[in-house]
Amino acid sequence: MARIESKVRELVGSDADMRDAVETVLERADDGEVAWADVRDELTSGQWGRLIEKGILVDGDEGFKLADADATRAGLEAPDEDSGSASATSTSVDTGDSSWSKYDKGAAVVTVGLFLGYSVSEVRDVIGGVMDVFLGPLATMLPFYAVVMVLALATGLYSTLLQANLMDMEKMGKYQERMKEIQKRQKDAKERGDDAALEKIQEEQMEAMGDQMGMFKEQFRPMVWIMFLTIPVFLWMYWAIGVGGANAQPHVTLEPLVLPMIGTVAWKDAVLGPMQAWIIWYFLCSMGFTQIIRKGLNIDMTPSSA
Repeated sequence: MARIESKVRELVGSDADMRDAVETVLERADDGEVAWADVRDELTSGQWGRLIEKGILVDGDEGFKLADADATRAGLEAPDEDSGSASATSTSVDTGDSSWSKYDKGAAVVTVGLFLGYSVSEVRDVIGGVMDVFLGPLATMLPFYAVVMVLALATGLYSTLLQANLMDMEKMGKYQERMKEIQKRQKDAKERGDDAALEKIQEEQMEAMGDQMGMFKEQFRPMVWIMFLTIPVFLWMYWAIGVGGANAQPHVTLEPLVLPMIGTVAWKDAVLGPMQAWIIWYFLCSMGFTQIIRKGLNIDMTPSSA
């Protein structure tokens, strides 16, 4: 069974101690069957569990048995020239641990709660009032278009720094490189008509799906912190401009806004579909400042395996 051979090769390739564990199970298997009591002096419970999890050991008549003893032995041998070496290179890529800390999870929960401010005026008023303690003095010193520029600069700065520090570009680059290499080997195997190699590669693709979920979590982790810090700023702008209801009144002095290629508009005028002028102005400032910050700090957000 090619799949059993591939699983054994992956286990021993990722953990050198698993080779001794597999050899012990092979040695002590009686007519293909082995019990935990037969090997517990040589194997840890974790190693025993991994053999069962991978399907190398399956239920037997009196305990467990090897799913395929010959394939298990073959998995301990060096891979062949055509497909094994490439497979070993691929499975040796360590995409690391993308698990979130308790702080990441806490920030995610709070962020979900902050989203209520967009639809619940009471929540928006509370957050807006609290943020006004810090941002109100700025609004009295500068015209509001300049206040939005300052906020766009601040959010662009910490967004860039959070992405640079919380996203591992090298790890993501390794994952992308691994997937490209798997696809290349799959194409070559199809051209050769090598069904055995295709079966191994398909199994490897299924196992790589777990890495893909890890990469999604890796990408979303900085977004949680960015939203955690940015949503209160947006809710303050909602509150300050008086967005969110027919009776909502602005809490700052608002002069007409001049947008590029559009001209003079009111802050709450719909400019691009339903998007109001203040949102357009914020995004224009944010995108411009973010590019300047990345260039100035020499921060590259492109995944790289180098």
